[in-house]
Amino acid sequence: MIPRRHQVLTTALLSVVACYFLLPVWWLIVSAGKSSSDLFATNGLLPADDFALADNVRAVFTWDHGIFADWMVHSLLYAVLGAAAATLLSGGAGYVLAKYAFRGREVVFSVIIAAVLVPIPLLTLPLYLVFAELHLTDTVWSVLIPSAVSPFGVYLARIYAADSVPNEILEAARVDGAGELRVFFQIVTRLMSPGLVTVFLFQFVAIWNNFFLPLVMLSDHHKWPAILGLFYWNSQPLQLYYNITITGALISVLPLVLAFLTLQRYWRSGLSAGSGKL
Repeated sequence: MIPRRHQVLTTALLSVVACYFLLPVWWLIVSAGKSSSDLFATNGLLPADDFALADNVRAVFTWDHGIFADWMVHSLLYAVLGAAAATLLSGGAGYVLAKYAFRGREVVFSVIIAAVLVPIPLLTLPLYLVFAELHLTDTVWSVLIPSAVSPFGVYLARIYAADSVPNEILEAARVDGAGELRVFFQIVTRLMSPGLVTVFLFQFVAIWNNFFLPLVMLSDHHKWPAILGLFYWNSQPLQLYYNITITGALISVLPLVLAFLTLQRYWRSGLSAGSGKL
C-alpha cells in the first residue's frame, strides 16, 4: 500500500509536469484566436474579448497568394512518403538482421547503431554536396530520399522482429512453397504491423519537424515545408506576420496530433513488445 503522502507528492509533481507541457499549447491556442492588436495588448494566457480565430485562419491561407497551403501540402508529401519509404526499408532490414544468419551481420548492426548516434544535421552538408553533383538540389527528391533512411527504425524493427516473428511460421511458409518476398509482404509485415506503425510514427514526426535539411536543399519557397515557411514569416519585421505565424503554427501541429491520436494504440503495443530487449 502506497502511503497517502507519497500519492499526494506524486500527484502534485505530475500536475506540475503536465502544466509545464500544456502551458505552451494553451498559449498557442489562445494567441491564435487574437487579432493583431490584441496579440500584444492583452495577457498572453488570457483569451481576448474578440475571438478572431476564423479571421486568422482565413488570413493564413490567403496571405501571399495562399502559399501556406503549398507549404502544408509539401510537408504532408515529405512526411507521408518519406515515413512510408523509411518504414518499408527499416522493416525489411530489421527482419533480415533478426532472422537471417550471415557473415558480418553483427558488424552491420553495429554500424547501424553507430549511425543512430550521429546527429542528423551533421550529415546535411555532405548530403547537399552529393545531391548537387546529381543535380537534384531544389527538388522534392532532395528531401524525400534522405527522409527514407532511418537507422533508428532499422534498430527498432530488428528488436520487434526478433520477438514477434516466430521461426516456425517462416519455416512452414517456406515448406508450402512461398518465396522470401511473399513471406515478408504477406506474413512478416502483418506480424510486425505494430512495430512498423511505430517506426512510421517516429519518422513522420521527425520529417515533419526537420528544419535544416529543407533549408539547405530547397531554394524555391513554394517547395518549402510548413516549418520552414513559418520560420520565414517569423523572421519578417512586420507585426502582421506574428499574428499569421502563430495561427499557422497551430494549424501545422494538427496533422501531428491527428497522427498520434490515430496511431497511438499501435505505438503503445509496438513499444511494449520490444521492451524486454531494449
